[in-house]
Amino acid sequence: MISKAMEDYLKTIYKLEREGRGEPVGTGALAEALAVSAPSATGMLKKLAELHLVEHNPRRGVTLTPAGEKVALEVVRHHRLLESYLKEALGYDWDAVHEEADRLEHLVSDELEARMDAALGYPTVDPHGDPIPTREGVMPAAASRPLATLAGGESGLIGRVSDADPAKLRYLAGLGLFPGVALTVLETLPFNGPLRVRVGHDPGAPEHLLGRELAADIFMRAEDPAGASG
Repeated sequence: MISKAMEDYLKTIYKLEREGRGEPVGTGALAEALAVSAPSATGMLKKLAELHLVEHNPRRGVTLTPAGEKVALEVVRHHRLLESYLKEALGYDWDAVHEEADRLEHLVSDELEARMDAALGYPTVDPHGDPIPTREGVMPAAASRPLATLAGGESGLIGRVSDADPAKLRYLAGLGLFPGVALTVLETLPFNGPLRVRVGHDPGAPEHLLGRELAADIFMRAEDPAGASG
């Protein structure tokens, strides 16, 4: 029986592994992400290793086994489907769904998962643009080009936005900046200054100044040439 705490560990290891491009996750980094002590993290990793869900080397760190990754992806799928359902069916704002989904993700049955998926029309991304793993445990590719890397004159669609800070999500919502919205970078101000961006392609469209910290949380994807209109 895999407990809620075990699922939290596996999901967090999966996230940190992806952020580290597949490198083993250090115990200290894992403990910090989960807000637990290093000895507590070490004890849980020993339990997960006994269940063949992780491979743990105290010197190198921890990685998920295929079985552990399967569990982690199932939890991620539940979480992102819940976020989508809370927003689309229950009217939650996109800045409020993450914490609510964190509380509910461990309670989702296969039946509830299937019903939410069908009711939503089988979504492929959550409200923040993060890809939803398939039922078979495949994680689609995510938009990964930070907005701040676009040069002046370049444009694209907002692919996803970090959901780590609800205040930033509320601010972006006030600017009308959601996944799927087209942005054109007009200029990047010097000395690590903000980016001046235009919404869409119309020269008369709204413009905004976005600081580098905020721009680092916005990831872009290429536009479909056939639909490149503002």
